[in-house]
Formats: sequence, structure tokens, C-alpha cells
Amino acid sequence: MAYIHERKNWPNFTWDEKGLATKLSAVRHRQGRLIGRMEGLGFTLRNEAVLETLTLDVLKTSEIEGERLSHEQVRSSIARRLGMEIAGAVASDRDVDGVVEMMLDATQHFDKPLTTERLFGWHASLFPAGRSGSHKIIVGDWRDDTKGPMQVISGPIGKETVHYEAPRASRLKSEMATFVAWANKRDNTDPVLRAALAHFWFVTVHPFDDGNGRIARAIADWALAHSEQSSQRFYSMSAQIRTERKTYYDILERTQRNSLDITEWMEWFLDCLDRAIAGTESTLATVFRKASFWEIHALKTINERQRLLLNQLLDGFEGKLTSSKWAKIAKCSQDTASRDIQALIEQKLLVKDNARGRSTSYFLVESLASRGSGSPLWSASELKEKGI
Repeated sequence: MAYIHERKNWPNFTWDEKGLATKLSAVRHRQGRLIGRMEGLGFTLRNEAVLETLTLDVLKTSEIEGERLSHEQVRSSIARRLGMEIAGAVASDRDVDGVVEMMLDATQHFDKPLTTERLFGWHASLFPAGRSGSHKIIVGDWRDDTKGPMQVISGPIGKETVHYEAPRASRLKSEMATFVAWANKRDNTDPVLRAALAHFWFVTVHPFDDGNGRIARAIADWALAHSEQSSQRFYSMSAQIRTERKTYYDILERTQRNSLDITEWMEWFLDCLDRAIAGTESTLATVFRKASFWEIHALKTINERQRLLLNQLLDGFEGKLTSSKWAKIAKCSQDTASRDIQALIEQKLLVKDNARGRSTSYFLVESLASRGSGSPLWSASELKEKGI
């Protein structure tokens, strides 16, 4: 069976535009609603949402390829490059920084054209040591065929299954020139559909020795950012693809072995994107929780030290918050910490644990439903005694 790139009219892709209209409209509507909602969060919370989303995107695009990165390193690397100050920042490895650099260049500079040099830069960022695992690869240039044709395979050695074979290396310069010219051209095709096509087209050409999937997803993010005319990312397509990984590879294989009608791929991409945007609610639960908290308590008297500690509690404070920890974090005296805490108790924002003395700890009132293990923190009668 011929591969799609061997078809006579390659790469003149077609799809059922009318058949996709309803799905596209629904995705565009959900996309617009999400952006509108995020714009109402305010600068600080919006930045937190972007940081959370980009961190997830980098982690999941690597997981799809079987590589697990450190959450703390990825988050810290992104924050440094975006000029954000975060608690618990750590140093990051070169391989982490490389993926982060690629993803940030794609999304933060969506208005810049896609060029061969830019793609080479992304590839070099992914493989700073010039190796994929223990294997030396061509970095920052198109692959060659010295080791045989580029194939996507699975299974044990000697019993491999070939899922796909990419175009010969001799075609790459011409193939990628055509792709890059199309990617920078603006036509009447909806930008979201262009993102779907760009992803499929690039990964089908498979121009690099390794990293093609991650770069294809970065290109899709670049195109999606362009569709929204915004560098701020509030949903992760890679996270959703990771959830649907088997289906993702299955639909790619079927489409790459089919005709130039890629309607099935476009349908799946739109559905996956719709689910990615819908999944934002759980991904950004902490951000939305904080937004709701500050909206409810907007009229209460809260100083900067109290705001700092309340935000840390909302983010998921590790361990128990005591007055001594409060003083250390807020950089104030023990007496000031005690006054800050008492004021929040009087406003029914904090409540004491049942312990006494130095071990006394404090919790957000809204967190009293459980300890995280499902067991009640206090009984209904105890809450009533505390005036809550």
C-alpha cells in the first residue's frame, strides 16, 4: 500500500469542509469563551495560569515520546524565561531548558515566521549534546539515509512492525521548502484547521533524525497561538494528546496510509482540541480557586503579608502553617505574625487546629472539608463552636 506522500498530487490535501463546520464552530466558541474568562482573572492569576499550562505542555509533549522530565525543573525554567518569581525555584538540566526554549519560542513568538533556521534551532535545543539517548544523531539539519530509510516501528528486534516510512532524505530540502512557504502563507483556511494540517504535514515528512513529534506539536501550538493572536496559553493540546496517545498514533498511521483526503485526521484534531480546552477546568483548578477566593473576599482588609500567606495556602502549602513559619516566610516578627493570623481568624478566613502551644497550626476556612485523605478535619459541632 502506498503512503500518502507517494500519492500523485501530494501534498494537495483535501477535507470535507462542510462536514467539519459544526465541529470547528464549537471549538472556536469554546476557545473564545476560555480566552474571555482568562482575561477576567487579572494579571497575576493570568500569569499563573500561563505558567501552569506551559509547564504541563512541556511535560506532556515529552511524555508522549516516553521521556519524563522533572516538574519542578520545567516550571522553574519557564518562570525564569518569562521573568516570573516563584517559590521553590530550582536549577534545570540542559535537556529541560532545551524543550522549554523550543516551546516558548513557538508560543511567545507566534507572530514570527516559521523558517528553516528556526526549525533547526528548535531541533538543536532538543538535543544539546548531539545525541538521542546513547545514539549520535544529525542535529540542526535534515536527516540523511545513511542508516536506511526513516521508519516508525514498534516491537522487539527481529519482529518489528513498520507503521510508517517517511519520504527519502533526497526529497527533504524541496519538501520542507514547500511546507515552510505554506506555513507562512495566509489564506482563507481557518487558522485552527491550519494548525491541524501543519501538525500532520510536518510529522508525515519526518525531516529530522529524532524529535519530529515534539516539533510537530510545537508547530501546532505556534499555529494555535496565531489563531488566537495571543502568546498566552491556557490549554495544553499535548496534555490531551498524551491522554489519547494510542488513538493519536492510530489515526496518524491510518491517515498516512490513506488518500490525500485527511478529513478523519482533521475531525480527530478538532475533537481533541475541544477536549483539551474543556480540560482546562481541572488543569487550572488552583488558579480558578484562587480567583474565586479573592473575588469573594475582595472587600476584606488584608495586608500584603496576609495576602502572601493566603496565596501560599491556596497553592497547597506543604506541612502545617504555624506562627513561626508565618514569621519566617513573611519576614516579620513573631508578634506581627500572631497579629496577622488573629486578624484573619476574626474575619473567618483562618481557623486554628485543635493543638496547643507551639504546635498550633492554621488552615483556610474553605479547606476544612477534608485533610486530603477524605477524613473530616473537624466535626460539625466543632465547626459550630469555632463560629464557622
